[in-house]
Amino acid sequence: MVSVEQVKETHHAVTVTPLPVTPLSNSQVSLTHPDESATPKPSVDDEVDYPDGGSVAWRQVVACHLINAMACGYGAAFGIYQLYYTESLKLPASQISWIGSVQIFLNNLICTVAGRLADAGYARETVLGGSFLALLGTFMSSLATEYWQIFLSQGVCTGLGLGLMYMPTITIVASYFKERRALALTLSTAGTGTGSIIFPATVQYLIPKIGFAWSVRCAGFVALFMVMVMSVLLQPRRLPKKTGPVVEWAAFKEPPYVLFVAGAFLVYWALYFGYFYVNTYAITVASFTPTSAVSLLLIMNAVGIPTRPIIGYLADTYLGPINAFILSTITLAAAFFAWIAINTPSTMYVFAIVFGITNNAAQGAFASGLASLTKDPVKMGTRFGMCCTILGFATVAGPPTAGAIIDYCGGQYLWAQVWAGLVTILGAVTLAVARYKISGVKLMIKV
Repeated sequence: MVSVEQVKETHHAVTVTPLPVTPLSNSQVSLTHPDESATPKPSVDDEVDYPDGGSVAWRQVVACHLINAMACGYGAAFGIYQLYYTESLKLPASQISWIGSVQIFLNNLICTVAGRLADAGYARETVLGGSFLALLGTFMSSLATEYWQIFLSQGVCTGLGLGLMYMPTITIVASYFKERRALALTLSTAGTGTGSIIFPATVQYLIPKIGFAWSVRCAGFVALFMVMVMSVLLQPRRLPKKTGPVVEWAAFKEPPYVLFVAGAFLVYWALYFGYFYVNTYAITVASFTPTSAVSLLLIMNAVGIPTRPIIGYLADTYLGPINAFILSTITLAAAFFAWIAINTPSTMYVFAIVFGITNNAAQGAFASGLASLTKDPVKMGTRFGMCCTILGFATVAGPPTAGAIIDYCGGQYLWAQVWAGLVTILGAVTLAVARYKISGVKLMIKV
């Protein structure tokens, strides 16, 4: 009779017999497992323990909201400066728009470097260094009286500083959230709307009382207060560091990533056209005064504050981040085409609301959509920064392109509006192809 102990021994002998441990070369591995690349591997994203909430995590959202109020809100408010510089310097609008375009371009261009620094564990240092440059450029622009001085201070110095500030916010917020990442990112980027209200309102409504120079300095002091608060709240999470190049060239071998970047490039090529030219359009076409035209820009930016968290919630809960970006882009294109029919004060106010909602929804969905393509959190800053650097070329060319079309058409906006709508539609189509590369023809799924 076989004892229980003998059965156990026999069982162990069968189940735990060790396999040979002779090391295999790469060629042997590929021959033994020819379909290894097709086998799904656990995502690096799944191996990281995300708090997905808690006081520290939400403090980072608040801190990054303030950073975005400066990094993105300041640039989105350039329409105020566009109007003032055009009137005071007596230069063509297309030439003045190069200041804001270069600022946004450098903001995006430096993102590759800033993203790599954030991934390497220097997020806080990068943000503080960028804050110094942004504040320096702001205060120096208050002293500038000639075009080249404004270009260097507000365009170059401030642009570089804002880019160094902005990029680490994506890495910081994404390192604390996974299931609610889209919501957290859009709450963070909603700071764009906050800053786009505070900075233009400060400058515009103080100019009649204390002059342009001191109005800009007051905006600088507001920015300084934001920097002080966020520096207290900011606590980047220390994820495992990885050495690597500034540019991860392997990302450009991923069709979804490449197509997503291409689609975003087209969207951002036209995106700032509305922000830069809504004031001049309202004055020349809809009989606004320079003072009343400012209210349009404030409305466009104000509606973005609730819009971004809403699109983030919808992306997390129902749509998926890339689906949300595609839908937002389509509505933005519709807003550009609708702009053609706007020519009265009342319709201009309606357009400001619609354009502000669609524009901010597209920008908010972009951040969460791109973040969803990066499964390794310690590469988030690098891959995000690479995309933003490419988008910099779109943003620097967009407003001047629209301005050149307007000048060529004798001051008429029609073909510039058509151009913006068509480019945005083409961007939505490209994003849809990127989605197809991820999910195939399946429509009713979150992507």
